[in-house]
Amino acid sequence: MPAPTTFIQGELKRTIDDRFRVSLPPEMAQAVTDESGSTIVTKERFGCLSLWSAAEWQARQERGVDVIRSKIEAGAMDQRWGEVQRLGRLLSTRSKTVQLANRSRLLIPEGFREFLGVPAGGEIMLIGAVICVELWNPATWLEALTQDMPEFGSLFKELVV
Repeated sequence: MPAPTTFIQGELKRTIDDRFRVSLPPEMAQAVTDESGSTIVTKERFGCLSLWSAAEWQARQERGVDVIRSKIEAGAMDQRWGEVQRLGRLLSTRSKTVQLANRSRLLIPEGFREFLGVPAGGEIMLIGAVICVELWNPATWLEALTQDMPEFGSLFKELVV
């Protein structure tokens, strides 16, 4: 997959409206919308959803599925059908293709709302995560940030070297 053309950054507070819609800043919306106008919303961890360009996400997923498919065809998964089914369930429910209204407003799909854990009228945090945009339940975001921030320096050095 080619390197991302946009380095997505930022931390913004937004409110989910009564229809479970949230407005993204235009630069974030553009970064996660492909030429066809499609965006992928994915479940990352409880309290966090992420938004990806559909073309980029689908390419990443297809590469992984192709590896699993070739292992199945080679008989390498015969003793692991339970794990294959588990992966299939997660793949089937993890992501959904959406269209951003006016190229900047996301309607959070049913099933993803509960996973995010923020009611209509509640606040979320929009986070630029370099290659995607993340939507966080504020309490979960604070917990993740508190846990991850002490490791920032060493992570940065590790990735730069």
